[in-house]
Amino acid sequence: MIDSANLLTIVAMASVTYFTRIGGYILLRNRQLSPRAMAVMDAAPGCVLISVIAPNFVSSNPADLIALALTVAAATRLSLLPTVLIGVISAGLLRHVMG
Repeated sequence: MIDSANLLTIVAMASVTYFTRIGGYILLRNRQLSPRAMAVMDAAPGCVLISVIAPNFVSSNPADLIALALTVAAATRLSLLPTVLIGVISAGLLRHVMG
């Protein structure tokens, strides 16, 4: 049986995530964004991806460095979703195989 504190934490984190995602739609539903604001919105997923993979640049783990190289190579050729999938899968497999 799951502890009530853990369950409450999971529900709270899910709620915050949901309201963060839907909040933008609610706040901007009746507004016309400028081209500059649209460019910022388009760049945001890339910024998030960089913040997730950036710590691997200072890693001494060979599996992380190889996964990082594969992700960077994928990013030069593919769109965001395949790049993320390649990064996550290669990191998981290489960490499993190389330790």
